[in-house]
Amino acid sequence: MVGIVLLAMVAAFLALRLYMVLGKRSGHEQALPPKPAEERPAPIPQLRAVPEPVPETASDSVIDAGATAGVRAILAADSSFDVARFLDGAKQAYRMILEAFWKGDEEELAWLTGPDVREAFAAAIAERREAGHALDNRLISIESARIEGARLEGKVALITVDFVADIAAVTRDADGNVIAGTLTDAIATNDSWTFRRDLKDRDPNWLLVETDEAA
Repeated sequence: MVGIVLLAMVAAFLALRLYMVLGKRSGHEQALPPKPAEERPAPIPQLRAVPEPVPETASDSVIDAGATAGVRAILAADSSFDVARFLDGAKQAYRMILEAFWKGDEEELAWLTGPDVREAFAAAIAERREAGHALDNRLISIESARIEGARLEGKVALITVDFVADIAAVTRDADGNVIAGTLTDAIATNDSWTFRRDLKDRDPNWLLVETDEAA
């Protein structure tokens, strides 16, 4: 009888320890954002997290000094916004959008971009197909991603990110022959992309709404 009681006490103690390890949250766990119907990952998830403080000086940070006020305004409107996670997601989106454009995957671009960018990409893809050309590009690396602009228009947040990346670019004809570029030499590329999100929307995704060359 005593042995049974001891076993029960040991089992209860182990169950309690297991709850303490697995049941407690450290404060860093994030709720996963809803996925699209195709079960694809969100390009820029607005994960629930304690926001990072915006640095007073941005000379050595990932936020340009001129964008600090805009980032503060977005943080005030949405306390779940997190600069580091936003930039991680922006890098993922940069790669996904470029690769979808190079492949001519308009379905992929449809849920990553806003209407104007989507139409511009679709026109470029159609022109490429008409010429019988195909892009065989590679994103070698993203050297940096820096917030150069941020603003809040009502409940709509817009953030401009400057990307510095190395890209190997090749254009092939219908027979697969190289007609321009090379995969052996990467080209330094500076892009300025603006992402938009309606903070009232439960969808955590940010959409690419403007592209330009970085100054």
